[in-house]
Amino acid sequence: MELPDFMSYKDKFSKSEFVDKISKIAKRAGAKLVYVSLILYYMLQSKSVSVKDKAIILGALGYLISPLDAIPDAFPIVGLGDDLAVLLYVLKKVWTDVPEDVKVKARKKLDKWFDEDEISEIEDGTFQF
Repeated sequence: MELPDFMSYKDKFSKSEFVDKISKIAKRAGAKLVYVSLILYYMLQSKSVSVKDKAIILGALGYLISPLDAIPDAFPIVGLGDDLAVLLYVLKKVWTDVPEDVKVKARKKLDKWFDEDEISEIEDGTFQF
């Protein structure tokens, strides 16, 4: 699968639209997409993350919240597949720079929204690609 030009979406990101989108799609999207999204979102707020990393994170999160992407989110299951691919691509690029407190913060938020069995692929606050 070839990734879309998600960097063209970096100006589409806003905190309020991100929170609104995640709250609407959380259960349908699943714990994996939500966890990856939260890690990237909290990385934007971290002072230890480089400007370069923040730029690609903005592109990925902007792509997530944009209603106009490669596969519209209205299509069940596959509609969020392109969003997850973009988010995972960016997370993999920045994973070594994710501060531990960001992982903990994302996991705590995930625990509020999902049951333990729904987040079985995410173990002990870490994430496996």
